[in-house]
Order: sequence, then C-alpha cells, then structure tokens
Amino acid sequence: MRKKQAASTFRVLCTTTLAGCILAGCASGSGVNEGSATSGTNQGGAPTSEAQAPFKLTIMTNLHTPEVPTDEIEKLLEEKTNTDLTINWVPDGSYEEKLNSSFATGSLPQAVYMKNQTTYILFRDAIRNNQFWEIGPFIKDYPNLSKLDELVVKNTAVDGKTYAIYQERPLSRQGIIFRKDWADKLGLAAPKTTDELYNMLKQFKEGDPDGNGKADTMGLTDRSDLVYGAFKTVASYFGTPNNWGLADGKLQPEFMFPQYKETMDFFKKLYDEGLINKDFPVTSKEDQQNLVITGKAGMYIGSMADVQSLHQKTVEINPNALYDVANHISGPNGDAGIWSIPGYGNLVLFPKSSVKSEEELKSILAFYDKLMEPELANLVKWGVPDKHYTLVEGGLVQKVEDTKLTDREQKPYEILQVGGESTIDMLRAYNKLPAKAKAEELIIENNSMLINDPTAALDSKTFGEKGVELQQIINDATYRYILGNLDAAGFDGEIERWKKGGGESIIAEYNDSLAKSQ
Repeated sequence: MRKKQAASTFRVLCTTTLAGCILAGCASGSGVNEGSATSGTNQGGAPTSEAQAPFKLTIMTNLHTPEVPTDEIEKLLEEKTNTDLTINWVPDGSYEEKLNSSFATGSLPQAVYMKNQTTYILFRDAIRNNQFWEIGPFIKDYPNLSKLDELVVKNTAVDGKTYAIYQERPLSRQGIIFRKDWADKLGLAAPKTTDELYNMLKQFKEGDPDGNGKADTMGLTDRSDLVYGAFKTVASYFGTPNNWGLADGKLQPEFMFPQYKETMDFFKKLYDEGLINKDFPVTSKEDQQNLVITGKAGMYIGSMADVQSLHQKTVEINPNALYDVANHISGPNGDAGIWSIPGYGNLVLFPKSSVKSEEELKSILAFYDKLMEPELANLVKWGVPDKHYTLVEGGLVQKVEDTKLTDREQKPYEILQVGGESTIDMLRAYNKLPAKAKAEELIIENNSMLINDPTAALDSKTFGEKGVELQQIINDATYRYILGNLDAAGFDGEIERWKKGGGESIIAEYNDSLAKSQ
C-alpha cells in the first residue's frame, strides 16, 4: 500500500503550507503546547534535547465522506507530533468487512478505529485472546490521556481491563423538537409530562395548527428504529430501564419491565388515534424528517441537535416556521429520566500483530496524548483557522458555509479525535439559531437525569452470538403490539420465545458477569 493511499476511493492531493496560522485567532481553549520532538519530549514521553526522526504510525479508520480528504491537516498533525502518518481511509459502508478481513489475515495497522460500540463488542473475544494490547497500566503516564472520564473508560473495559482510547460522545442528546409556531398558535407550552406530550400531539392533529382550514396535519413523525427513533426516548419518560435493569437485585431486559408495556400502550394510542404516521415501522429517517420539514407533522423525537438541519430545510419551504426543543419530561411516577449511551462512539485499539513491543506502544500512546492537546484537538475537530472556521462572539467557532470545502479538507479528520469537550479545553461551536443553542444546553442538562445501561461494561457470550437475532423477536413483537396485531398475552409469548432461543442464557451470563464485577 502506498503511503496515505485510500482504500477503494479516489484521492485528490493538495499539498499546501501553513506558516503559523494554526494559532491565528485562537483564544482560551486553543493555546499552544509545543510538543514536537525538537522542543522537549520524544514520542515515548522522555526528555530530549535533539531532533529525532519522525515516528512512523499507521492508522485505519472509517470515512464518512465520498472522497479521501486532502492532506493539509494530516501534514500539520505530522509536523506538530513529529510523526510520519499513514492513514488508511476505508468507506464507512464497507468498514466492518475490511476490519474483519484485515484481522483475519494479521494485516491490521498499529492503530485501529472500531467505528462504534457494536463493532467493538464483536472484538471482545479477540481482546481476551491477547490479540490487542492492554493500555490501562500506561495511561497514568500521559498527562492528557489520564484526564479521560473514568466512567466512560470503565464502560469500554473488557473484564475490568482497559484496551481502548475512546472518542467522546454526549451521554444523551435525546429530547423533543416541536413546531413552536404551531404551539404558540394553539396556546401550548413546551410539554413537561407525558400527558402534556400526548395533548400537544393531539392538538397538532385536531387544532389546525397551520391555519389552512384542513385536517391535514399529524402530531408525531417517527421511523423504523426503536432506539434512535422516538420509542426508546419516550420509554425513558415512563421510567423504562436502559436496555437492562435490576429487579430484586437481578438483571433482566427492559422489555420485561411494566414500563416498557406502558410505552407500547402509549404508542398504540397514538397509532389508533392517527397522531403518528401510520407507516412508521417501515419509514426511513429521511422520510421521517421530511414529514416535519414539509409541515405534515409537528414533532420529532430524537437527537435535539437535529433541530439545526430541520430548521434550515423547513424555512426554505416556510420562512415563518419556528422550532423549539424540550427535555425533562416526567412520566406517571413523577420522575424524569433519559436513556444514555456509554459515553463513547469510536474507539482505538492497538493490535499485537503490528505493535511489536511495549516501547512502540508507548510511542503510539504519546501520539494520542498529543492529539488531546487543545491545539491539535481543535485542528481535527474544526480545521484550520480562517479557512475552515472563524472565531465569533465569545471566542466560539463558526464553520464556513462551504460544506464542499470542509468535506474535502477537514470533516473526515474529526474521526481521529480522542477524548472530547468534557476532557479537553477546546473551542466550542457558535450556534446562531436559538433553538440549536438551547438544544446544546439541554444535552448537557440531560446528564442530571441519565438512565444508564448497567450491562455496558458486562459481558454475555450468548448476547454476542445471538443478541441481534433475538432482539429482532422483541422488535417485531413491539411493532405488532402497537399496530394491534398482538395482544399482551401474545407479547408475553414472544418474550418466552426470546428466552428459549437463548435469552435465558443471556440473563444468566449478564448476572454472572455482574457478580464478578462487584
């Protein structure tokens, strides 16, 4: 493979120079930390007074844009870390296939990104079989890596040991996005309870919120996703555990709790009364969003950060449309909660097939430690000052409007980031849209009412082998119940089918893993 060659994508090479402008305009959160090998440290972290040859590092990661990025940012990373980088960009759609084939042939590079939690879980057995380096004992020796959140690090652990460096994700972005202009016309405030949520959806259908004199609107738009669609978030409002919960000191899956069935009843009511799109079990995310963008539906439940793109597309059709966001919805028990992810998205592992020594591993960790310095964290997250972004009021970042430019030169590098805003004093985004600024505030507020998954750091062999297949039984049963094709007894029967198909083993294995972790 040639240096910096793409995996099955066309590369446009654009070599430029940047003399000092990486620091231009940087305020708090973007100061210099000169960490090159000529200014005090080497890649292993030891003091040095002489220039050293760049450390050669190979990386494989997934690519979300159509083309491999130009190498301006890559060259800056090399310069600032005294590293000779070879990045193998693999299209996101074929990443798992490439990852698995490279692992099978022993051809993984020194640093391998896992894409997401699901992919990472599939490699747990390989981790246990000593195929990847344990890094936990070394983290304390690196000033930036040692700042990683202990809870999130614990969530990445395999048998209590740390093997991965994580890329931070907000613990919960989930909430409600609704048409504020509709709510104002109908005299409705942002919902604070599930009853008020239902009433808003009902009024959005029956109250002629768009004022055209026709009964052509609905309350909620949803899609065929029981996790990142509306269902799991509303289930949180009813107090449903996050994937698994404790009952009498024992773990059991969320769908065995009464709150899960209460959520199904809530959605069945929405379906029966026409307050939700009838074809939501087969609706794509794009079609779901189009229903609210085109004014057919008044509410979207999911990531509150989506309000930015929804607003931009909606005002092209209706310049007078307004959105607002809400969270902190309490259910019948009076409590408010929201489900959370384990706090990480992508992760980096270090294969023993390519990292041959502890010394080499330490040099790689030193690179990632420097990647967490504010200057370099800002570089991969935002790009080059005055080219990919500018600083506006309060020292906040406003990205340039030329998305083709950022897609070509900057956006792919975001995938390299480790840590995040909660562990690095880095630049923050400026949100001109008030609803987006509010959404970001509420995402932070969500941290005060998180419903965590107690199995995030636990393990079940059967779940790894059959979990996806068995979950489909429950997903199908949930949809059938909401659509009226399955009653409560029938749903319980599907739970028994789940148990007999391997679910009982999953329950036993998770509880055994829990006991060992305590």
